Amino acid sequence: MAYDLLIRNGTVIDGTGAPGHIADVAVSGGKIAEIGKIAAGADRVIDAGDCVVAPGFIDPHTHYDAQICWDRAITPSIWHGVTSVVMGNCGVGIAPCKPEAREVAMRDLVNVEGIPFEVLDRGITWDWQGFPEFLDAAARRGPALNLGFLAPLTPFRHYVMGEASLERAATPEETAQIAALLREAVDAGAFGFSTTVLNQHMGYQARPLACRNADRAELKAYANVLKKTGKGAIEIALTKKVSVMDDDEEELLSFLLAESGKPVTFLALFQRDDIPDACPETLRRAKALPGAVPQTSPLALTRDVNMRNPFSFAAFKCWSRVFADKSKEAQRRVYADPAFRAAFREELKSATGFSGDWSRITVHEVHNPALKALEGRSVGDIARERGKDGLDTFLDLTLEDDLDIEYVLAQFNANIKRVEENLTDPRVLIGLGDAGAHVDMLCDAGYATYLLGTWVRERQIMTLEQAVARLTAQPADLFGIAGRGRLRPGYAADIAIFDPATVGSSSRGERRFDLPGGAKRMVMPAHGVTHTIVNGQVAYENGTVTGAASGVVLRS
Repeated sequence: MAYDLLIRNGTVIDGTGAPGHIADVAVSGGKIAEIGKIAAGADRVIDAGDCVVAPGFIDPHTHYDAQICWDRAITPSIWHGVTSVVMGNCGVGIAPCKPEAREVAMRDLVNVEGIPFEVLDRGITWDWQGFPEFLDAAARRGPALNLGFLAPLTPFRHYVMGEASLERAATPEETAQIAALLREAVDAGAFGFSTTVLNQHMGYQARPLACRNADRAELKAYANVLKKTGKGAIEIALTKKVSVMDDDEEELLSFLLAESGKPVTFLALFQRDDIPDACPETLRRAKALPGAVPQTSPLALTRDVNMRNPFSFAAFKCWSRVFADKSKEAQRRVYADPAFRAAFREELKSATGFSGDWSRITVHEVHNPALKALEGRSVGDIARERGKDGLDTFLDLTLEDDLDIEYVLAQFNANIKRVEENLTDPRVLIGLGDAGAHVDMLCDAGYATYLLGTWVRERQIMTLEQAVARLTAQPADLFGIAGRGRLRPGYAADIAIFDPATVGSSSRGERRFDLPGGAKRMVMPAHGVTHTIVNGQVAYENGTVTGAASGVVLRS
């Protein structure tokens, strides 16, 4: 018997946590046909000697909802051995959407996910209106990777309530309509729904995302959809203080678990210098709630701060003025306004996350030649040299570079020991790469290869077998993605082949200008991944995207 594809001599790590072993893997009809010592031939043979053959990685937290319209390859995830992505996270998305609401949906993505409006306006095809149509449109594009979708609550509320969704809770009649649309989405294949309570998640006209106005009666109805269907999970951006779960949030988490009867995965579990016990306390609370799954990242969180779209400061109330009118003239007036500076200075006194340590903000790039010597220096250092405080220096530099200056903010996950505790806890979901989002300031899409290279090979915090299971079987089981996440006969032939001696990615991305209209984005190159195989076809090989369009829309 001749197979379609035969992978020979690799170390098979099957995603179950079992010890790796040398074996061949045969593929036929897009599925794994046999694992072992295989004598039969194949139309194509890949020699995986000295490499690991693993299930393709499943990225549980992406925001590729818009990018799939213009990038069938789903870069850069495909470079890192990712074969399936889950999008529609954090309650924000572009379906369902009526034609008259398209600008609202795009502005939500601009403010929450840091994707330039011009890119979205050029790139989104809008060949759908309802959510099932959106899934069908995604399938028609012939993606290179498998696409999984959560139903993001914001566009569902807006579809039924219009602009009122930005102001209030839904009436019982509106709630019933929204719940019916969510049921339709789950029946069509959505893996549950997503929402957020984060105050930095501001959308259209710098107003809170519509899903943040949902009350408990609404959330009960939506969670009950999952209980009735017996499918899916809930994703929620929950920790308003970043990594610190308070009593109200714990109660909300418990409520969603009880009303849905399904897992709830929540954001975000980051190590913080200002509250060193935040992660252990949040983990303790989560462990008391069966089905609660915190998400974390193996990467130190740094962000490029673009002062035209300064998402990192969106949680500060006084910064709403910066987002309300995003013309340069209006933003320049705000940054120069002594009243704005005074309000920002006051808010920093009780802030969480960034609380005014200007040594953590570095000048990355300037356009004014007179400022070039400041690149690579911290704002705190420049402030001391100028004899000013950090806040004034930060905003003065912004004005001196006509708002084109870009900073780097070092935020979380700097304490290696604390991060290790998060990564090694089996109840924590490793992901949180936000692939496709915040494209102007960061790219953490390489979290899987960074885990394998930095945390497994170099720091040896877990075995390679354990790490592969955390990147494959765990997210598949959480969302109920059947027939994937493990290497077994009969399972889909989603496979990552990588060299364990070189696999990895850097902790910072590089800039490319390949978005619609030539706009800039940050991408994360991969090291050591030789092949990404999706449903039996090679989609990425030795640094090159092959053009294979073997990905499918995954359906719950």
